[in-house]
Amino acid sequence: MLYPILVWLHVVAAAVALGTNVTYGVWFARSRGNAAMLPFTLATVKLLDDRIANLAYGAVAVTGVLLVWIGPYSFTTPWVLSSIVLFIAVGSIGFLLYTPTLRRQVDLATAGQTATDEFQQLSVCGAVLGPLLGVLVVTIVFVMVVQLALWG
Repeated sequence: MLYPILVWLHVVAAAVALGTNVTYGVWFARSRGNAAMLPFTLATVKLLDDRIANLAYGAVAVTGVLLVWIGPYSFTTPWVLSSIVLFIAVGSIGFLLYTPTLRRQVDLATAGQTATDEFQQLSVCGAVLGPLLGVLVVTIVFVMVVQLALWG
Protein backbone atom coordinates (compact mmCIF):
# COMPACT_ATOMS: atom_id res chain seq x y z
CA MET A 1 0.00 0.00 0.00
CA LEU A 2 2.95 2.34 0.55
CA TYR A 3 4.05 2.29 -3.10
CA PRO A 4 0.76 3.63 -4.59
CA ILE A 5 0.61 6.34 -1.93
CA LEU A 6 4.16 7.41 -2.79
CA VAL A 7 3.28 7.42 -6.50
CA TRP A 8 0.28 9.63 -5.73
CA LEU A 9 2.39 12.02 -3.62
CA HIS A 10 5.04 12.10 -6.36
CA VAL A 11 2.47 12.97 -9.04
CA VAL A 12 0.71 15.58 -6.90
CA ALA A 13 4.04 17.22 -6.00
CA ALA A 14 5.06 17.30 -9.68
CA ALA A 15 1.70 18.81 -10.63
CA VAL A 16 1.99 21.48 -7.94
CA ALA A 17 5.57 22.34 -8.93
CA LEU A 18 4.95 22.51 -12.67
CA GLY A 19 1.56 24.16 -12.25
CA THR A 20 3.07 26.88 -10.10
CA ASN A 21 5.88 27.43 -12.61
CA VAL A 22 3.41 27.74 -15.48
CA THR A 23 1.75 30.70 -13.77
CA TYR A 24 4.94 32.79 -13.89
CA GLY A 25 4.45 33.61 -17.55
CA VAL A 26 0.95 34.89 -16.80
CA TRP A 27 2.24 37.05 -13.94
CA PHE A 28 4.97 38.54 -16.13
CA ALA A 29 2.64 39.11 -19.09
CA ARG A 30 0.13 40.97 -16.89
CA SER A 31 2.79 43.36 -15.58
CA ARG A 32 4.55 43.96 -18.90
CA GLY A 33 4.81 47.66 -19.62
CA ASN A 34 3.62 48.61 -16.13
CA ALA A 35 6.67 49.53 -14.06
CA ALA A 36 4.51 50.17 -11.00
CA MET A 37 3.37 46.52 -11.01
CA LEU A 38 6.82 44.98 -11.50
CA PRO A 39 7.97 44.96 -7.86
CA PHE A 40 4.76 43.23 -6.73
CA THR A 41 4.80 40.80 -9.65
CA LEU A 42 8.44 39.83 -9.25
CA ALA A 43 8.12 39.47 -5.48
CA THR A 44 5.02 37.31 -5.93
CA VAL A 45 6.75 35.05 -8.45
CA LYS A 46 9.73 34.77 -6.08
CA LEU A 47 7.38 33.87 -3.22
CA LEU A 48 5.61 31.24 -5.33
CA ASP A 49 8.95 29.83 -6.44
CA ASP A 50 10.46 29.71 -2.96
CA ARG A 51 7.45 28.61 -0.93
CA ILE A 52 5.48 26.41 -3.30
CA ALA A 53 7.33 25.26 -6.43
CA ASN A 54 10.71 24.54 -4.87
CA LEU A 55 9.17 22.75 -1.88
CA ALA A 56 7.12 20.65 -4.28
CA TYR A 57 10.26 19.83 -6.29
CA GLY A 58 11.87 18.74 -3.01
CA ALA A 59 8.91 16.43 -2.41
CA VAL A 60 9.29 15.10 -5.97
CA ALA A 61 12.94 14.27 -5.26
CA VAL A 62 12.24 12.57 -1.92
CA THR A 63 9.28 10.55 -3.17
CA GLY A 64 11.16 9.66 -6.37
CA VAL A 65 14.10 8.23 -4.42
CA LEU A 66 11.73 6.32 -2.13
CA LEU A 67 9.83 4.93 -5.12
CA VAL A 68 13.01 3.59 -6.68
CA TRP A 69 14.20 2.28 -3.34
CA ILE A 70 11.04 0.25 -2.59
CA GLY A 71 9.68 -0.26 -6.11
CA PRO A 72 10.35 -2.46 -9.12
CA TYR A 73 12.70 -0.04 -10.90
CA SER A 74 16.36 0.76 -10.31
CA PHE A 75 18.32 3.98 -10.60
CA THR A 76 19.88 2.55 -13.79
CA THR A 77 16.53 1.99 -15.53
CA PRO A 78 16.90 4.25 -18.60
CA TRP A 79 13.82 6.42 -18.04
CA VAL A 80 14.56 6.72 -14.32
CA LEU A 81 18.20 7.67 -14.90
CA SER A 82 17.27 10.11 -17.69
CA SER A 83 14.71 11.77 -15.44
CA ILE A 84 17.23 12.06 -12.61
CA VAL A 85 19.85 13.63 -14.89
CA LEU A 86 17.29 16.13 -16.22
CA PHE A 87 16.05 16.83 -12.68
CA ILE A 88 19.61 17.57 -11.54
CA ALA A 89 20.04 19.87 -14.56
CA VAL A 90 16.80 21.70 -13.70
CA GLY A 91 17.83 22.04 -10.07
CA SER A 92 21.28 23.30 -11.00
CA ILE A 93 20.02 25.85 -13.54
CA GLY A 94 17.33 26.98 -11.12
CA PHE A 95 19.64 27.29 -8.12
CA LEU A 96 22.67 28.73 -9.89
CA LEU A 97 21.01 30.95 -12.51
CA TYR A 98 17.25 31.46 -12.27
CA THR A 99 16.89 32.13 -8.54
CA PRO A 100 19.74 34.67 -8.35
CA THR A 101 18.39 36.38 -11.48
CA LEU A 102 14.91 36.64 -10.01
CA ARG A 103 16.26 37.77 -6.63
CA ARG A 104 18.26 40.57 -8.25
CA GLN A 105 15.26 41.60 -10.37
CA VAL A 106 13.16 41.88 -7.19
CA ASP A 107 15.87 44.01 -5.55
CA LEU A 108 16.16 46.35 -8.54
CA ALA A 109 12.40 46.64 -9.06
CA THR A 110 11.84 47.38 -5.38
CA ALA A 111 14.48 50.13 -5.63
CA GLY A 112 12.69 51.58 -8.68
CA GLN A 113 15.51 50.66 -11.04
CA THR A 114 13.55 48.85 -13.75
CA ALA A 115 14.85 51.14 -16.51
CA THR A 116 18.50 50.21 -15.92
CA ASP A 117 20.59 48.14 -18.31
CA GLU A 118 21.17 45.61 -15.54
CA PHE A 119 17.44 45.09 -15.03
CA GLN A 120 16.88 44.73 -18.77
CA GLN A 121 19.68 42.15 -19.03
CA LEU A 122 18.24 40.23 -16.08
CA SER A 123 14.81 40.32 -17.72
CA VAL A 124 16.22 38.81 -20.90
CA CYS A 125 18.05 36.18 -18.86
CA GLY A 126 14.86 35.31 -16.97
CA ALA A 127 12.87 35.23 -20.21
CA VAL A 128 15.30 32.61 -21.56
CA LEU A 129 15.80 30.58 -18.38
CA GLY A 130 12.12 30.33 -17.43
CA PRO A 131 10.94 28.67 -20.65
CA LEU A 132 14.10 26.52 -20.79
CA LEU A 133 13.37 25.19 -17.31
CA GLY A 134 9.73 24.68 -18.28
CA VAL A 135 10.67 22.62 -21.32
CA LEU A 136 13.07 20.51 -19.26
CA VAL A 137 10.42 19.84 -16.59
CA VAL A 138 7.79 18.94 -19.20
CA THR A 139 10.37 16.62 -20.77
CA ILE A 140 10.91 14.93 -17.40
CA VAL A 141 7.16 14.43 -17.01
CA PHE A 142 6.95 12.97 -20.52
CA VAL A 143 9.89 10.60 -19.99
CA MET A 144 8.43 9.40 -16.69
CA VAL A 145 4.83 9.01 -17.84
CA VAL A 146 5.66 7.07 -21.01
CA GLN A 147 8.64 5.38 -19.34
CA LEU A 148 10.65 6.19 -22.42
CA ALA A 149 13.30 3.56 -23.12
CA LEU A 150 16.11 5.70 -24.50
CA TRP A 151 18.52 2.76 -24.55
CA GLY A 152 18.79 -0.85 -23.39
